[in-house]
Amino acid sequence: MSFLDKERTIAGPGFNRWLVPPAALAIHLCIGMAYGFSVFWLPLSRAIGLTQSIACSADMGFFAQITATGCDWKISMLGWMYSLFFVFLGLSAALFGGWLEHAGPRKAGVVAAVCWCGGLVISALGIYTHQIWLMWLGSGVIGGFGLGLGYISPVSTLIKWFPDRRGMATGMAIMGFGGGAMIGAPLAVALMKFFATPESVGAWQTFLAMAAIYFVFMMAGALGYRVPASGWKPAGWTAPTKAGNSMITSRHVHVSRVWGIPQFWLLWGVLMLNVSAGIGILGMSSPLLQEVFGGALIGVDIPFNDLSLAQKGQIAAIAAGFTGLLSLFNIGGRFVWASCSDYIGRKNTYFVFFIVGLALYAAIPTFAHKAQLAFFVASFCVILSMYGGGFATIPAYIADLFGTQNVGAIHGRILTAWATAGVLGPVLVNYIREYQIANGVPKAQAYDVTMYVLAALILAGLVCNALVRPIADKHFMNEQELAAERKLAHERDSVSANGNGDNSGNGVSATSPALVVLAWAAVGIPLAIGIGITVQKAVILFK
Repeated sequence: MSFLDKERTIAGPGFNRWLVPPAALAIHLCIGMAYGFSVFWLPLSRAIGLTQSIACSADMGFFAQITATGCDWKISMLGWMYSLFFVFLGLSAALFGGWLEHAGPRKAGVVAAVCWCGGLVISALGIYTHQIWLMWLGSGVIGGFGLGLGYISPVSTLIKWFPDRRGMATGMAIMGFGGGAMIGAPLAVALMKFFATPESVGAWQTFLAMAAIYFVFMMAGALGYRVPASGWKPAGWTAPTKAGNSMITSRHVHVSRVWGIPQFWLLWGVLMLNVSAGIGILGMSSPLLQEVFGGALIGVDIPFNDLSLAQKGQIAAIAAGFTGLLSLFNIGGRFVWASCSDYIGRKNTYFVFFIVGLALYAAIPTFAHKAQLAFFVASFCVILSMYGGGFATIPAYIADLFGTQNVGAIHGRILTAWATAGVLGPVLVNYIREYQIANGVPKAQAYDVTMYVLAALILAGLVCNALVRPIADKHFMNEQELAAERKLAHERDSVSANGNGDNSGNGVSATSPALVVLAWAAVGIPLAIGIGITVQKAVILFK
């Protein structure tokens, strides 16, 4: 039996379930650097010229550009990394979610570490040889597969360890994905400064260093995963009855059946529409604030286009603070909203997202026209908290409706909604803005139509959420099918299924308290440093 096999990860007597969330965070904080890759764009856009970019010949074809070694890459070419990240994240999560349920989180975590960190190494080679296609292949494709496997690897495990707090448990892990860039981006900037020489911007060395650092953390997280025995539950906890909460089932749907179940597509739409609205704004937050308020950000009544270079530099710093503030609400919303969903229910939580979001998107143009900066900023902070909360709440929503047996695999399939939103959201925001400006609309008003279109997306999401109902009995596995599935998943019955034995995992166990503290410190300290750096940037907005 391999050390990585699922049978070897079943928790023994005395295991403390609070060791699992930091293991998940160790992986999510590393792969979350996908959000922070933009820190590489400017240095890489002058990797050949060093002090300034050397443009490729205007008549050079696409394939010639991606293999050329004598001219620099355009930022637009580098920006394709984002699309590759999230397309292959969704694709790998959908393709390998079922395998994950049978192989277990440890094996999936190890494969994720090899793909993500191996992709960084291949990207380093691409930078060293100045072949952008190697970067796309390394971090975009191979790394994207690592993103998908790493993202879904802890979801099913956490939900099974915390049946009493499904939202909180998944919120803790997915919070790490939102916070990964807070740690990784400053680290990357510091490493590039350290490795920079008169002949190099220090990027390829930084990729290698980060690959090594991330591999250690991700392997520690993967090896720290444990799964509970079948039938385990916390001491003193009783599963909610169907009559008590009709939206939470105690039965299980097989992943192979979900494509034909209406609720699956409704949840797919709920996630896709919520994410499309949020991700489009997140990518344009800095230019949006600068173009809408212009000189008002520094106390002068001058449109953005008429500002001097020095004035534009001042408002760019303020806009960076705005972006940092949104990042804080994005990460905080993942934990707060997911935890709240344990009390008010998943469907009600999404009702809050869509009703409040609809009102805010519709009101933002008015706040902009009346120069109400505080209301404008506050609106986007709330919206981005609900954007993050949507990611963190959806796994528990899936578990409530479809059961916990295949929740990781079903979650993987629903994440194809993220891949769709990663294309739809930015395209809507960017192209509507460009169309408005091309037709003579001032930049300060070019986002009005965009906000109303995003409000329409949120309204559609509200309708999808309202249509969600409990799943019909015919879709659930019977006892024989469930037993066969558990056999494939290498599960064994709990010695203490009622949670009253040594394996209760309720915090009073044989696990050393020092080990729990150490595990949380290992992920908590870097996250706190990253948040602190982001807070410093955000403070500029209020000066």
